[in-house]
Amino acid sequence: MNLLITNIKELAQVRRGEDAFHWVTGNDMALLPSLSNAYLLIEKGVIRDFGPMTQVPEVRFETLDANGKYVLPTFVDSHTHLVFAASREEEFVDKIKGLSYAEIAAKGGGILNSAKKLQKATEEELYQFALKRVHEIIGFGTACVEIKSGYGLTVEDELKMLRVAKRIGKETPLTVKTTFLGAHAIPKEYSDRNEYIDLVMNQMLPRVAEEGLADYVDVFCEKGFFTPEETERIIREGQKYGLKGKIHANQLNISGGVQIGVKTDSLSVDHLESMGREEIDALIGSQTMPTLLPGAAFFLQSAYPPARDMIEAGLPVALATDYNPGSAPCGKMPLMLSLACIQMKMTPQEAINAATMNSAYAMEVLQTHGSITKGKAGSVIITKEIPSLDYLPYAFGSDSIETVVIDGVVVSH
Repeated sequence: MNLLITNIKELAQVRRGEDAFHWVTGNDMALLPSLSNAYLLIEKGVIRDFGPMTQVPEVRFETLDANGKYVLPTFVDSHTHLVFAASREEEFVDKIKGLSYAEIAAKGGGILNSAKKLQKATEEELYQFALKRVHEIIGFGTACVEIKSGYGLTVEDELKMLRVAKRIGKETPLTVKTTFLGAHAIPKEYSDRNEYIDLVMNQMLPRVAEEGLADYVDVFCEKGFFTPEETERIIREGQKYGLKGKIHANQLNISGGVQIGVKTDSLSVDHLESMGREEIDALIGSQTMPTLLPGAAFFLQSAYPPARDMIEAGLPVALATDYNPGSAPCGKMPLMLSLACIQMKMTPQEAINAATMNSAYAMEVLQTHGSITKGKAGSVIITKEIPSLDYLPYAFGSDSIETVVIDGVVVSH
């Protein structure tokens, strides 16, 4: 938990004072403050000091020589479905053959397919399955992750998922926030959709709250799933239990989810592949973070969110993986940086801000993560020998991360 990192070529995302605790927005997203030829001192898991190597302190700490490499804060992945029972590569083949996301769902695939598999798995099995993904994403540089339910779709199975997610936060190095997503899809056995919505609101939510299993409530606001009116009802019911909203919005169509997110003061609206000027204008001046999930757009071969339009309108944007078995089977945050740059025309600096500062806001860990700041968690990435930080998203097929430190402890090397 005590660590001195020396000879850092460039210490990136260095923020001081109030600047370290606010999201980065508009033109400021292009700015990535840094310090060259630096050291970083972590004491009891927390950043105690940093500065130029000419001022490195004498301490009896374990020392890690960065040897001219780059150091930046660990990534914050603010939207995942990390707990699931099995992969869905059979649907991958359906996609190749031309079936759409909606068509696959209509024939029993998609979310309902994952639900069927998850309902057969025990809580311990789910934890062991998820543990492999946990180690994987840590190696990719992630230290904070949000994990959703939504593949249970029954009271007990939704609770089972959330218990596993909470256990991950207790028994692994990751900082975890959990989200109740019972309103992910309507199970086929419900001919009256209102019966299932009542189950979500009147049975699932009270149990989730009683056991303290979730930080947030989420709804898949999309044609064929949940309407804007249903979304607002569920979000507001969750708020009664102290759960903030995080909405799946505008993935397949302009669904009204963005406006509901703003109306309900939701923490974030996520996906946003389908956006018009009206949706961008709705977000201006709000406290709702637009969160972009380019891995899903890549895998589904859909339009990418209009990141440039949002940034140029003065908005912040966050990046996350959407790691899930159906539409984004990838938890690699560096690849999200690459997709953001290549497909959404974000600069590397904008992408890093989106994957650290803004994603930390989107899961309410900005007080402790997202930047190199005294008092924040000593959780950092040390790169391999690369020519610049721009190389990180540029070399999309390379593994440019050498060491991951979480709370002052080397967890991947």
